[in-house]
Amino acid sequence: MRKVQDYYFKKAKKENYPARSVYKLEEAQKKYQFLKSGNSVLDLGCQPGSWSIYAARIVGPGGLVVGVDLQEGKRLSIAKAAEIVWLCHDIMADDIVGTLQEISRNFRVILSDIAPRTSGNKWVDQQQSLNLARRVLELAESLLANEGNLYVKVFEGEDFKEFVDSVRKSFKTVKIFKPKSSRSESREVFILGMEFVKNRGQGVEDARSHG
Repeated sequence: MRKVQDYYFKKAKKENYPARSVYKLEEAQKKYQFLKSGNSVLDLGCQPGSWSIYAARIVGPGGLVVGVDLQEGKRLSIAKAAEIVWLCHDIMADDIVGTLQEISRNFRVILSDIAPRTSGNKWVDQQQSLNLARRVLELAESLLANEGNLYVKVFEGEDFKEFVDSVRKSFKTVKIFKPKSSRSESREVFILGMEFVKNRGQGVEDARSHG
């Protein structure tokens, strides 16, 4: 286990990413290719910035990445990559949609690696994680472009299936993805919704992958 952590930590450092969490996005991207050249990307809970940097490299100079976080971080600029707009803001705030739409009317991809501050109580942590994920899905309803994609972290537990079902109502395809780079003891999984259709009503495909 420590060997795995050391591997991803060293890999991130070598590849100039601030955190090992970047590989939770990279693994899914390599498998499902939901980030495309020229895309506009919204990264919620972006600090310390690894996902925003990775997305900026994938979508390229013709794309745009907007990273939102409660914490002010280093405003990094990456060569041969999309512009990254760093926004210090609360995703729970009432004005967040309007603030983001001043930057881009909508986004082709919304990413979220947000996790609650853990309390030590598994049930409480899981419910807080779900509340964050539900907020991300709510924002996607307003900010995601038609046929856009959503990749969001959530802790497995009570009401997890209900959340997945709610994602299926708005996306043609839904995948449940557990990255190899996630720590083995972690209950985090990622929900990937592809091809957003507003008010669609019911999803078409739901598959679990551990790739």
